[in-house]
Amino acid sequence: MKPLEDIRVIAVEQYGAGPFGSVHLADLGAEIIKIEDPRAGGDVGRYVPPYADGEDSLFFETFNRNKRSLSLDLTTEAGREVFEDLVKVSDVVYSNLRGDVPAKMRITYDDLKHLNPAIVCVSLTGFGMTGPRSTEPGYDYILQGLAGWMDLTGEPNGPPTKSGLSMVDYSGGFVAALSLLAGVHAARRDGVGMDCDVSLYDTAIAMLTYPATWHLNAGFTPERTRHSAHPSLVPFQVFEASDGWLVVGCAKEKFWTRLAAVVGHPEWAEHGSPYGTFASRRENRDELVKTLEDIFRGRTVDEWLPELYAASIPCGPINDVEAALTEEHTRARNLVVTTDHPRYGSLEQLASPVRVGSETPDYRRAPQRGEDLDAIATEILKLSAADVAALRRRGAFGDEPEGQDPDATAAAAR
Repeated sequence: MKPLEDIRVIAVEQYGAGPFGSVHLADLGAEIIKIEDPRAGGDVGRYVPPYADGEDSLFFETFNRNKRSLSLDLTTEAGREVFEDLVKVSDVVYSNLRGDVPAKMRITYDDLKHLNPAIVCVSLTGFGMTGPRSTEPGYDYILQGLAGWMDLTGEPNGPPTKSGLSMVDYSGGFVAALSLLAGVHAARRDGVGMDCDVSLYDTAIAMLTYPATWHLNAGFTPERTRHSAHPSLVPFQVFEASDGWLVVGCAKEKFWTRLAAVVGHPEWAEHGSPYGTFASRRENRDELVKTLEDIFRGRTVDEWLPELYAASIPCGPINDVEAALTEEHTRARNLVVTTDHPRYGSLEQLASPVRVGSETPDYRRAPQRGEDLDAIATEILKLSAADVAALRRRGAFGDEPEGQDPDATAAAAR
């Protein structure tokens, strides 16, 4: 069995943060039943430009492989019936909505425990289900600003800067997945489920880590550093070579000793040198860094890196996305995987970094909206074709996606 093959998750999820958390669970074998609102055309991620066509998008493929899709209108009595029947035979209800919405939708533990006392209800929200901001929508950009990230990022005299990636969303997804697994473990041990109130805001604040500890206990005020320099370790930053940029870091004294020799100044690492210790290099940062910058500009990146690697000094090039994806190590670690897709054909995307054991995960394309109705109805809910037809007439599944025949969808799901 795959590591999480015995876990079933009902995912009332959309867009990025929630689906990012659950896709790693799906890759590990968890059954993720993705509930898509037919009134909205399903997950909004299906329509994210620029690479979108109909209800397919490369954005959606990124976050939803290995999942099942059920188009279900939870505002209808029939749709709610189907949802509650799924709760009875599932381990988790997982959602990423605004903080006040899980209660309004009646998908919290108190709402569902009568159906399944061991159900775990994981709510990944922008600001949590309590507190003065709980009813506000939470977006990565906003949270990077609120949590101090943007104030810390960028050049000292430049504007506040966000990360090049939606790191609050993605980190929040990982935190939600960790909470989900802990909740399932406890529920199986104790027979009692619970709410897991996870928020992007909590995640972003927690990731301030040691600068926050320094501030809380020693009054430290973080400041932006030139050329992405480490706040306390010198040198540890990007340096400009004659044709590009590279990162060089001396996190231990032995690395500084080696670097001093590579740049032609072994005396800099000797006892009594103004650069001989962590503390003295930090004290003389401006002078030392300027001298190193002049030295690094004298050669190309490709001339510097082999010498630095040979000396076992932590370093690396500043890759663009193309270079990162074609790095020899990227391929060696099998980080690019391929799925087959009816619209895109052979589709490449990135593997999950979560590794459990030696088995290689299977990767299946993201589902078409409502594609798995037949399989879910027959395999999980034990419904007959007549039952499904009656539920459809009562509006449980909403409108079928444009151009999609219900019988053809059922056949494809088989």
